[in-house]
Amino acid sequence: MIYDHILDKRQLRQAFERAAVSYDQAAVLQREVCERMLSRLDYIKHTPDWILDMGSGTGYGSRKLIERYPHSKLVAVDIALAMHLQARPSHPSLPRWQQWLPLVKRSITHYVGADIEQLPLRDACMDMIWSNLTVQWCNDLKQTFAETHRVLKSGGLLMFSTFGPDTLKELKQAFKTVDSYSHINRFMDMHDIGDLLVYNGFATPVMDMEYITLTYHEVMDIMRDLKAIGAHNVTYGRQRGLTGKGRWQQVMKHYESLRQAGRLPATFEVVYGHAWKPEPRQNVLKPETRQKLGLE
Repeated sequence: MIYDHILDKRQLRQAFERAAVSYDQAAVLQREVCERMLSRLDYIKHTPDWILDMGSGTGYGSRKLIERYPHSKLVAVDIALAMHLQARPSHPSLPRWQQWLPLVKRSITHYVGADIEQLPLRDACMDMIWSNLTVQWCNDLKQTFAETHRVLKSGGLLMFSTFGPDTLKELKQAFKTVDSYSHINRFMDMHDIGDLLVYNGFATPVMDMEYITLTYHEVMDIMRDLKAIGAHNVTYGRQRGLTGKGRWQQVMKHYESLRQAGRLPATFEVVYGHAWKPEPRQNVLKPETRQKLGLE
């Protein structure tokens, strides 16, 4: 049932709160995808004044964006307060030498705790929205894109990455051998994501994907990495109790059959997308025609 794949946002927030301290050490894939997204900005001519980082986590992407756009103001939004506490600099006061440069415009980062499906921001306030591997944690992607469209200024850019249906396919298949519970989040197809962008009023969406495969020594190493970044199974269709020893051994046995060159694969289908909020349509009707139609 679809309900089985709905995310429990309270459990989701708690998972990321607990993972905040261990996140950076385990988030190898998240940093790599972030770097690949940043390289795509080399081909996009856009200089944003205000940037929204949706699902900012411990701030790796936010810091990279500020390096690229040093005069921009950035709003970092994350559902977990502990992530913001990791992201904020330990010593926020400026170095003494910078205090002698009052005329230099410095970047500013604002931290906001919120669910990106309901952004606490006014309409048309952002020039660019950036989101690295976050929108897969949304229950209603249509609503999320409606929110991004709302807060973007006309001519603004939305750039994001997420996971596609083949993500963790090895683990998903291994669990299918023991029960019918939801063990892995459900991920949306790239083409459906593109259709939602168009539905919500975005122009010229560009979508593409690639497979990135990480390898591990043991199945438990995969599970530990997922736990360290807060990627727990928080769907309502998850098994509420612990997986029994016998069934867990069966899962590991199936996964072991996939071992190649002494390593176990963990596949991630990474989907990239960007689109623009178009400028308002210009009035092409002559004044007399508008008057005849009662538009003036």
